[in-house]
Amino acid sequence: MCSMGDIIMVTLLLPFLFSTSNAQGMMWDKLELRKWRQTERSGKRAYNSLAEQQSTGPTEWTSWFNIDHPGGNGDYERLEAIRYYYRERVCARPVAMEARTSDWVAATDTGEVVHASLDKGFWCVNKEQPGGRTCSNYHVRFQCPPVNAYWTDWAAWGSCSATACDDVGIQVRKRKCVTTQPTPLLMLTPACQGHHIERRECSTPPCQASWGPWSEWGSCSASCGGGRRTRRRSCIRDADTVWCEGRHVEVQKCGKKPCPVACQRVCPEGRPSEDCSRCVCEGHLLHGEVLSATGVPVPGARVALADHPQLVRARTNGEGLFKIPGACSGSKTLLLISKEKFAPVSITPTSNNSSKTSWVRVVLKSSEKPYIVKHPEEKVRYEGQNAVLCCKAAGSPKPEKYQWYHNGSLLDWKQYKYEEDLVLKDLRVKQSGQYYCKAVSQTGSIKSTTASLTVMAKGTPACKSTPEPHLVKLPFDCRQPETDSIFYNAGRCPNNKCAGALDYDMRCRDDSGYCCSVKTMETRRINCGRYSLPIKVVTECACQSCLEPKVLVRGRVVAVDDDEPLRFGHIVMGKERVGTTGFQGGFTLQVSPGTERMVVNFVDPTQKFIDTVKVFIFDKKGGSVYHDVKVMRKVEPVDIDAGETNTIYLGEMKGEDPIGQLVIPPNSFHKSSGEVYEGTVKASVTFIDPRNITTAAAAPGDLNFIGDEGDTLPLRTYGMFSVDFRDDANQEVLGAGAVQVLLDTEHVKMQEHIPAMKLWSLNPDTGIWEEESQFSYTKATAGGGGRSKREERTFLIGNMEIRERRLFNLDVPESRRCFVKVRAYMSDKFLPTEQLKGVVISLINLEPKAGFSSNPRAWGRFDSVITGQNGACLPAFCDAIVPDAYTAYITAIMGGEELDAAPSTPKMNPNIIGVSQPYLDKLDYQRSDHTDPALKKTALRINLAKPDPNNLDETNGPIYPFSSMIACENAPVEANHFRFFRVEKDKYEYNVVPFEENDLTTWTGDYLSWWPNPQEFRACYIKVKIHGATEVMVRSRNLGGTHQQTRGQLYGIRDIRSTRDTSAANTSAACLEFKCGGMLFDQAEVDRSLISVLPQANCRRTSTNGLLQEYLIKHPPVLQNNESHAFSMLAPVDPLGHNYGIYTVTDQNPRVAKEIAIGRCFDGTSDGFSREMKADAGVALTFSCPKRAVTRESLFQRLQTNPAQTLSQMARDMRESDGLQVRRGDSRVVAFPPGQQGRPQTRRSSNRRRAAVRTRPRK
Repeated sequence: MCSMGDIIMVTLLLPFLFSTSNAQGMMWDKLELRKWRQTERSGKRAYNSLAEQQSTGPTEWTSWFNIDHPGGNGDYERLEAIRYYYRERVCARPVAMEARTSDWVAATDTGEVVHASLDKGFWCVNKEQPGGRTCSNYHVRFQCPPVNAYWTDWAAWGSCSATACDDVGIQVRKRKCVTTQPTPLLMLTPACQGHHIERRECSTPPCQASWGPWSEWGSCSASCGGGRRTRRRSCIRDADTVWCEGRHVEVQKCGKKPCPVACQRVCPEGRPSEDCSRCVCEGHLLHGEVLSATGVPVPGARVALADHPQLVRARTNGEGLFKIPGACSGSKTLLLISKEKFAPVSITPTSNNSSKTSWVRVVLKSSEKPYIVKHPEEKVRYEGQNAVLCCKAAGSPKPEKYQWYHNGSLLDWKQYKYEEDLVLKDLRVKQSGQYYCKAVSQTGSIKSTTASLTVMAKGTPACKSTPEPHLVKLPFDCRQPETDSIFYNAGRCPNNKCAGALDYDMRCRDDSGYCCSVKTMETRRINCGRYSLPIKVVTECACQSCLEPKVLVRGRVVAVDDDEPLRFGHIVMGKERVGTTGFQGGFTLQVSPGTERMVVNFVDPTQKFIDTVKVFIFDKKGGSVYHDVKVMRKVEPVDIDAGETNTIYLGEMKGEDPIGQLVIPPNSFHKSSGEVYEGTVKASVTFIDPRNITTAAAAPGDLNFIGDEGDTLPLRTYGMFSVDFRDDANQEVLGAGAVQVLLDTEHVKMQEHIPAMKLWSLNPDTGIWEEESQFSYTKATAGGGGRSKREERTFLIGNMEIRERRLFNLDVPESRRCFVKVRAYMSDKFLPTEQLKGVVISLINLEPKAGFSSNPRAWGRFDSVITGQNGACLPAFCDAIVPDAYTAYITAIMGGEELDAAPSTPKMNPNIIGVSQPYLDKLDYQRSDHTDPALKKTALRINLAKPDPNNLDETNGPIYPFSSMIACENAPVEANHFRFFRVEKDKYEYNVVPFEENDLTTWTGDYLSWWPNPQEFRACYIKVKIHGATEVMVRSRNLGGTHQQTRGQLYGIRDIRSTRDTSAANTSAACLEFKCGGMLFDQAEVDRSLISVLPQANCRRTSTNGLLQEYLIKHPPVLQNNESHAFSMLAPVDPLGHNYGIYTVTDQNPRVAKEIAIGRCFDGTSDGFSREMKADAGVALTFSCPKRAVTRESLFQRLQTNPAQTLSQMARDMRESDGLQVRRGDSRVVAFPPGQQGRPQTRRSSNRRRAAVRTRPRK
């Protein structure tokens, strides 16, 4: 509390009071007035914007008012509230106000910030007070004129005098003069000054005309055979000068029902039925049998006539049989057989006239939900041009209709008249956007991928001629002084599509695409101090024909348990066999243009492995993506008796209970002919157990299904199983009907999944899971596996029929989804400029077992995404309540090489992992070697905790809500993300013609291009062995050698640090890339590149591979190699192997070619692969690089001991070396004269050469 002594005593009276006859108010002297004005200017202890009204004539003060106490937010003496309580005590317009505290201190003397207004009153706010003070308790009073005559408030404006529409008139408003004393009769001057009436101009609204409601439809002019009826409406208008647009009468067809006529049906046999809908053959009986594709009878199938499909004539019994009496058997009798989950079949029965019976046998195949086989493609057009977007779906039955959407809104069929194709003519800019189609059939619907249509206004350039910035990294010793960096802007073109000059714009796929690509380049020299580098810089972009590189999917198919290859396995796409795996399980598939989803089925003809369906991702920008395909080994078959009830357990693991059971009733097996099989059955049931994470890679498909609206949605699996039943005698495949599947509910740790559990089967043609049946509760006795005794358990039971060789799944749909941000880098430095594109990132969702978060009970979905320029976003299941309700394993593979994840031991470093605290702790990040250093480092495990939008720490990645996909894809590199990196030594690559190896569309045709052919990339490596205690950087300088256009010109530079051989002391080796010899981009002449191998240390060449040396001698011209510190050669044209120390690989993707070549080089073989350097195998060159002994003082030491002499010596050295421009490592092409090829050089000339080298300045 403040004492009275702390309060400044100043009387405040607002506004200034000038009273001529009243002494109630208090006059300010000049000193007080000055003090108030200063306070007002300071804005600290003054009223806010009080408008002063000067009082003239006699005035009087009201009594003091205090209606509020300074509690809560402050003290408020509102004039409105005072009038409410003391209506007659305050005049309508006070001319002044005074405020004092309850201690009778004037407001300006309190030091408090207060506010006043003659319209609103007085108030003081606690939070505005300095030093945390609270407002005092104030009293206020007001000054009013004792005798008043005043105007009342103006009344509202009256109506406009004009009444017609769109006219001008006058509006009037008035006020009254109010006096408090009687007015003298002879008073000539008015009591109030001013006018009591005001006028203004007004106008009426414009004239309008609108239709009234439609009347009811009139009666139809005909009751059958077609008539018409009408309805009318009236035009309601303000004037005769306006009219309503449209018709006042509408006509509608009616009475469409046909008028009764005599039956016109002509029956080849029998007579017409009473309703004339069919032909009836008295005494004739139609027999039928309906079987599945595996010969199992189909009960409950509906039998109808094709022209009356809604009228069911019969249903099949439990044995798949039906009878229809009175049915005719002529050629015009067409039966329609249908049942849920089967494709309907139309068939004509065969007749037997002698017995008056007919017989029909129908085989129903499983129905298929529609799937897209042709997706709409991206188009770019100018305004006024045309475009057609095409979509086609297949399925059984075929789709009935198509719907097209633009930016998510259904297009009006009446306007566009679309079917499979959407035709857009005379395009407008507003029609730009995203388009997709939706195909609908009896079994469901499916949506295509979206295609963007860009419509540009006429005259708008589709390609900016000015290149975009593109920084090329220079060698570490080539720092540019202008930018103080080792990057140089070489420019690039965006490669976006152009409209181009189309000869015909109504194709589904444009015949020749146009892209914004390089038009002109110029050669520049980059000054690096003691040397210079040439570079080709983009100077102009223009629309030109697009480069369309091949898109390939490569890989290897091996067993999940021991990597045994699937040799000569059949590769099936759709229903067509497209290839065979190799002896080592390898395969290469070309992706057709327009493909959006690539589904491949690997079938083992030897029946050693189960059929495995894979959905492959690929890079649309070209090249190949490598996939390591794992397949499950088929379980050895057991003998069961077809005449007994058989139980087969699913998921038998040591120490664990089975997840479920297959229960097969007696006599359930059938041959393909429909005959019931009796005898011994060879039964093989292979279960992919989600509790065993090692089998996750072998899971087929991508665990997606199609929802009711055609959207692709994820599933969560509790196990998959493949069944194979065969005749013991002849190995014929058997079908089985009425098989029960029991799932033990104790294995479903997320209870909300139990009601949603379903049985699914995988469609091998589409890779999509399709629903087989629902589950219901039952009680059954369980045991075996890890149980010591049998007991009654609660099971989910579902019924299925094994109709085809499909994979079955115990799954639940899952809606709690998120995205996970992952990036891949060239090294563990995690530089933003060294991100890798084309890396396949895979995520496997897991459900943890209670108390053991690393032991999953069920997988979620399997997703793979290829990293782009901004990393990758992978869909995953997540939970906002329980952080570890879902976990995931994430891996990264590039060209068959597994990348390492950021380490989690020995210390959790957020800067290395890429995720900030405290969110990192919540995600419980662990690399795969977190608890066991002996394990591989190529996977990471995380909790999928959905981010809390109210927690700022969780709104910046690496996990994003499913609705924030765009935020995930566009997240800056500084945002949280998970990291993978290549375990690779320091390396550097420089191309004179810039090219991004992970985006083949950036290739430019130039004689100095490192890769001369964008359709085929040949990678060449030479293995260099280093003897020395330290690892050494090795460089290759690659010049044009024999081609007249490139001779002596630089192609590029490659630097790589040697890798230590852990099995040999003081030994390392480097796999060094060099420019391959061969045709250049014009395919006119071969160039054998001039290669110089230069270790960047004190090294001496001690040996050269004899076979390589012999090859170079036999293929002249031969280079002189008199310099012991380097090695030069003309690049071999032939693909030499490990015996020469040269490793050559050709592929449609440059990175894949390099990865394979490096793996072979590390292994020292021509067909192997290793990531551990074997320095003694397959070596081309050997250098000895000992540490240089320190025999003299360093420059710094000499400057300290004798600075004058040292500086003088430095000046002399500089003068002597002035003008010396000979560079170390220069090589010449020497053609041997006849008879002298391979002649050894004399020792004398060699020594002279060495002496010359010693005088050259070191690089």
